[in-house]
Amino acid sequence: MQSLSARLSGQKVNARDLDEVRKQLHQQVIDRLDLAQAASLSNEQLSSRLKNIIDKAVQSEGLNLSISEREEMVTSLIHEITGLGPLEVIMGDPAVSDILVNGPDTIFVERHGKLEQVEARFRDNEHLVNIITRIVGRVGRRVDEASPMVDARLADGSRVNAIIPPLALDGAALSIRRFGAKALSHEDLVRFEALSPEMMNYLRLAVVSKCNVLISGGTGAGKTTLLNALSNFIPSTERIITLEDSAELRLQQPHVVRLESRPPNIEGRGAIHIGDLMKNALRMRPDRIVVGEVRGGEALDMLQAMNTGHEGSMGTLHANTPDDALQRLTTMITMAGGKLDSEALKQIISRSLHVIVQANRLPDGQRKIISITEVLDVNDSGIEINEVFAYQRKGMDADGKILGGHTYVNESRMLERFYQSGVLPRA
Repeated sequence: MQSLSARLSGQKVNARDLDEVRKQLHQQVIDRLDLAQAASLSNEQLSSRLKNIIDKAVQSEGLNLSISEREEMVTSLIHEITGLGPLEVIMGDPAVSDILVNGPDTIFVERHGKLEQVEARFRDNEHLVNIITRIVGRVGRRVDEASPMVDARLADGSRVNAIIPPLALDGAALSIRRFGAKALSHEDLVRFEALSPEMMNYLRLAVVSKCNVLISGGTGAGKTTLLNALSNFIPSTERIITLEDSAELRLQQPHVVRLESRPPNIEGRGAIHIGDLMKNALRMRPDRIVVGEVRGGEALDMLQAMNTGHEGSMGTLHANTPDDALQRLTTMITMAGGKLDSEALKQIISRSLHVIVQANRLPDGQRKIISITEVLDVNDSGIEINEVFAYQRKGMDADGKILGGHTYVNESRMLERFYQSGVLPRA
C-alpha cells in the first residue's frame, strides 16, 4: 500500500480512494488473519479482530480515516470474508425481490415491481466470480471454465442463475430471485388488490370442487405466489405431489411430497426432467399434482393426469393471454414429439382444463390477475372459452400509477359443477 499511503498520508480519503484502501486492506487482512479460524468466530469476535488489524494498518500507513469509515470498512470486510460481499446488504432488504448483476460495475434490484440501479459494485470481475463461486459452492454446485453456467437454489429458497466469461462478454452475470420469508396468503392478495374478493371466492370454489387450474403469465407476474395461495384451499386430507425445476412452492398442508428435477452433470448425463418426475408421481398415489411450471413435453403428461383421476391439479405456464396459454400447450406437446393431431389435442385440452387464471405485471410494477377464464368445449373455431372476470384499466394518476378495477364479465359455466360438488348451495 506504499504508493497509496504516500498519496493519502494525513489526507481525508474520498470514496474512490476508500475503495482502493479497502481492496488493499482486504489483502492485508487475508495475510494476517487465519481464515479457517475466522469462520468459527462470532460476528462480534470477528469484528473486534478486524478492527485491531485495520487500526494497526491505518496507523502504520498514516491514513486519515474517520471512525465511521473504519467501521464501514470492518463491516465490508466481514461481508467479504463470511458473506456475499457487496450483495450482503441487498440480500438483507426485505423489499428486494430480484438482484441482477450485469458485470462488476452494474447492479440492479427490483423493489415493489420496479427495477432500479444501486450504488453497490464489485472491485473487478475476479471479485464477482469469487462471490458467485461462494454462493453456488454453499449448495454443492460449481461454476468454472468447464461449467460456465449454473442454476442453484439457496437455503432460503432464493433461485440463482450465474454465467461467467467467456460466455458472458461484459463480465460475469448473476441473477437472484428472492422470495419473502412468508408466502402471501389469499387474504394478502385481496388486500393488495391483486384480485377482488369475488374472484378469490370463485377460485376457492374451483379448487375445492377439484377444477383443474392453469395459471398463465409472464416472468415476475406472480404466478407462483398465486399458486401458493390457492393451494391453501386444498383439503388437508388430500395427498399432494409438487413437481418443480427449482423448488419455490411453499404449501402448508400436512401431506405434501416435493419433487425437484435435476440438470445434467458436467458430462451431460444424469438429467431428470419434469416429465420423468410426472411419470413417477403418478405411481405415488397422488390426489392432486401441482406443477411449478409447464415448459415442455410434460404438458401432455399433466393433461392426461388431470383427465384420469387426478382432478384438482394445478400448474403454471408462461403466456400472455388465456388463448396464448392454450396455443402454447398445443405447441409444447407437438414440439416434444406428440403424435396427436390438432383436433385430438384440442379435445384433450378442453376435457382436462377447467380454469385459466391470467396474471400480469403492469408497466408501473403492480401485479394483477387480469382474467379468470373457463375452458369449455371444442367448437368449429377451436376451444371455446368463457371469461368470467377481467381487470379493466381506467387511467393513470399523477404519480404514474395505473388505475383500474376488476369486473364481472360473464356468468360462470361452472356453477353446476360447484353445486354437484356441494361447495355451493343451490339457491
